[in-house]
Amino acid sequence: MAVDEEAAFTLPRGATGFCRPTDGPLPQTDRRMFRTALHAAARAARGHVGEVSERTYPRTFHTAVIEGTAGCVVLCHAHHPWIAFAAEQREWYTEQFLAPPPWAHVFTDLGFVVLDRARLTLPLADVDTSVLTRGEWRHVRLYGITTLGGVLFNAWD
Repeated sequence: MAVDEEAAFTLPRGATGFCRPTDGPLPQTDRRMFRTALHAAARAARGHVGEVSERTYPRTFHTAVIEGTAGCVVLCHAHHPWIAFAAEQREWYTEQFLAPPPWAHVFTDLGFVVLDRARLTLPLADVDTSVLTRGEWRHVRLYGITTLGGVLFNAWD
């Protein structure tokens, strides 16, 4: 796909968790800052940080549960400072995202980008996917991914 100047979201390199060796290593989201933001968000939500699961290959994201908030799961992309919310922990997501809770601003205040459900469920036709390689497109088709969130929060191997 060509660069779409009117796309609602532009995928940067590393959004899928894949990279070409010639491109060098992918950026890494600061895990310390993520943990700091989690604790600040838990305080704002009058809850506490529960289980935190660091990203393991092939998953592209870290997860954490903020207890006392109806079990809200926080997703943090491993390569870009994107935050999303879900009702349950999964190995990958397609459309199972929640609207950001009232305390989500804490992540924004600390430099993260909070992605809302509307953005995460955008059809790929509305996303600038020009950076995706043939291999990444093969995974998109293989796993039947049709949304931005499915591309960002995946566990493709």
